[in-house]
Amino acid sequence: MQQAFNILLIVMAVLAVVVFIALFFVDAGYGMLLNRKWGKTVSNKVGWFVMESPVFLLMTVLWLMSDRRFEAAPLCFLFLFQLHYFQGAFIFPFLLKGRGRMPVAIIAMGILFNMVNAVMQGGWIFYLSPEGLYSPAWLTTPQFIVGTAVFIAGMVINIHSDHISRNLRRPGDTAHHIPYGGMFRWVSSANYFGEIVEWIGFAVLTWSAAGAVFAIWTFANLVPRADAIYKRYNELFGEQLRTQRRKRIIPYIY
Repeated sequence: MQQAFNILLIVMAVLAVVVFIALFFVDAGYGMLLNRKWGKTVSNKVGWFVMESPVFLLMTVLWLMSDRRFEAAPLCFLFLFQLHYFQGAFIFPFLLKGRGRMPVAIIAMGILFNMVNAVMQGGWIFYLSPEGLYSPAWLTTPQFIVGTAVFIAGMVINIHSDHISRNLRRPGDTAHHIPYGGMFRWVSSANYFGEIVEWIGFAVLTWSAAGAVFAIWTFANLVPRADAIYKRYNELFGEQLRTQRRKRIIPYIY
């Protein structure tokens, strides 16, 4: 089982590199980059709920079936992981405004990745991590304390940035606008920056290869998308964007 799990992590890490390169040439067709070439679409509310809820449910099942389900450190990991996906599946979609659409093909790929990721994170935390590694003493380690602080900071940035983006338009307005405030002072995709920070924090607080692979995947998926969004903003707003000297997703760097 451990060998198969290690192979899965290696395969996923390699795929992340492939996806990272590919997404600089193929736009992920949702949000402001919606492209009808991806085929049939559904509303964003339905899309985000259907895409994010399965990982929440599968992680719950993996926890319930584990002999470690009442251990303090794994419970903390579960709480933080599920906090993100509860917000993503059961709160965020129903706060969305407008009539945005999401391709069913994108949703299907998102579900597939999310399910594999639940197996990676839940499999490691609840089944394959060495017995006693995540004892109650883990909660006082530097990696848990620092990682949790980074995770929470990333989640706050992500949620606050989404709030700013949702409120850019007045009722009836369908135009695109440059977001201002919060981390948008420094990057044009502040919500993505927050999400990357979150999962780096999770990798640190679990100090696991599984967490690291997820952080790599998050980076590989969101950095090319942030680049595409920046280019779209540049097309729409030109000099107005350039005078703000924002980076794409990593403050002062990229």
